[in-house]
Amino acid sequence: MIKKLLPYAKKYKIYALLCPIAIIFEVAIEVRIPFLMAVIVDEGIANMSIETVVQTGIKMILMALLSLFCGAIAARLAAVAGLGFGCEIRQAMFGKIQDFSFANTDKFSTASLVTRLTTDTNMVQMAFTQAVRICVRAPFMLVMAIFYAIRINLKLSLVFLTVTPILGVMLFTIGYMAHPRFRRLFEKYDRFNASIQENLIGIRVVKAFVRAKHEKEKFRISNDELRDASVYAEKLVIVNGPLMSVAVYACIICILWFGGNLVTAGAMQTGELISFISYVNQILMSLMMVSMIFVMTVMVKASASRIIEVLDEEPDISDANADESLTVSDGSIEYKDVCFKYNKSAEKNVLEKINLSIRSGETIGVIGGTGSAKTTLVQLIPRLYDVTEGEVTVGGADVRSYTLKTLRDSVSMVLQNNVLFSGTIEENLRWGNENATDEQLVQACKIAQADGFIRSFPDGYKTELGQGGVNVSGGQKQRLCIARAIIKAPKILILDDSTSAVDTATDAKIREGFAGLLPDTTKIIIAQRISSVEHADRIIVLDDGRINAIGTHEQLLETNEIYKEVYNSQLEGSVA
Repeated sequence: MIKKLLPYAKKYKIYALLCPIAIIFEVAIEVRIPFLMAVIVDEGIANMSIETVVQTGIKMILMALLSLFCGAIAARLAAVAGLGFGCEIRQAMFGKIQDFSFANTDKFSTASLVTRLTTDTNMVQMAFTQAVRICVRAPFMLVMAIFYAIRINLKLSLVFLTVTPILGVMLFTIGYMAHPRFRRLFEKYDRFNASIQENLIGIRVVKAFVRAKHEKEKFRISNDELRDASVYAEKLVIVNGPLMSVAVYACIICILWFGGNLVTAGAMQTGELISFISYVNQILMSLMMVSMIFVMTVMVKASASRIIEVLDEEPDISDANADESLTVSDGSIEYKDVCFKYNKSAEKNVLEKINLSIRSGETIGVIGGTGSAKTTLVQLIPRLYDVTEGEVTVGGADVRSYTLKTLRDSVSMVLQNNVLFSGTIEENLRWGNENATDEQLVQACKIAQADGFIRSFPDGYKTELGQGGVNVSGGQKQRLCIARAIIKAPKILILDDSTSAVDTATDAKIREGFAGLLPDTTKIIIAQRISSVEHADRIIVLDDGRINAIGTHEQLLETNEIYKEVYNSQLEGSVA
């Protein structure tokens, strides 16, 4: 894990290297202070030498201030290195997630990815910050303090030298047992975040259906599970603190007892005993710090492994076999014996033996029942998913032979779930083309029948949209998303049930705009309403992942039972 994550600290290695140097100076100065304390007691006070007390005292004060200065420098260097390390990991993870296909994202879940980018990364960042300091300070102080303690009295040093290996075995046992508990704890964090995310995104639905009580109960259960998992994990590692405290106080009591006897017998001076106790405190504090590192390592190991899972995940859709010089010549599309399933181990295909040819500039309607794989069919065109068998071609070339950027720049897709981002209407529209002129924005909005309501806002195109476009209606959001797709000037425009929230008159005007101003763009319109596709050049009827029929509105009314049934049911509904 260290080998995989350490390269992300490369930009901050100068801080990470200077920090230990500052700590070495800090510790080297700090461990000399008890030695001077012994001089004050055994030489200054014993001999009633005020000069010795004052001179040695001034040295101690200066050394303490210098040690404090080195410690402050080390803390700053460690903070910069740790924060930079965390920043680089988050950047790398976010960049990797941007390359994920839908299948990769589905594997982790959105809530889990959020936890890994925040909680897990913060844990690793904090561990790195502490490690840069403590992993140098604790061992160096331990060695230096042991050296001075042995130098004062070897026999008395055997007290803490006996305790150390016993503590080591106990700490290892705690760590070995705690790691799987923390792994489960972070899985609970994933589910907890998923619960919060789902509730906040759908808060309007919750209120509309008066389901607040149900959601509170669901949150309580998730919150209690997280608490229980936290207690289960923590109650093992918190044993570390009492163990170290018992060891520390037991050592001090033993040293006071044996050391007092040595002083009484004249084998040791009082100042030496005081100095020895100070060194023992430094040794035991170093052991405490080592135990903290150990506990922190146990906790961070689970987080680090989850981060590495994301960083090691290979996007299943990439430019590996793409020709960077290849461009999309036109909007023609062809499906050749296409089969698809989301999970490769699944027995049944979602799409089965699809053969279809679409001419450039043609308008195609797609209709079918819920679950007939209409959305899946069109998601193969911009490679949001890759075919399981067969091939999909655009402009006469397999979609896998284009770079993702080239292909997706030529295909605009308005998804079922219309998503707008925080910012102005203009900024959202420019997602389609950041270099679009104001005239192009207006023209696209006129085609999408959005210009009128945009100008009705006091700030027009500068109107701020809330997160997800919460301050516009569903129909307005759909029209903004359509305009954003048109601004790309794509060769292929896919509308996945994207006019369901607009009235039939507006829907008709949008189609007229497509026909008049986008004649060379291939348009694929998925719809539930027959009226949205009846004027298409051809209509595809899908049934359970297979093409049931292809034809014009009139042809299908005469020959296809599914289409006729849908048409009649909608006709009766409109009459009623």
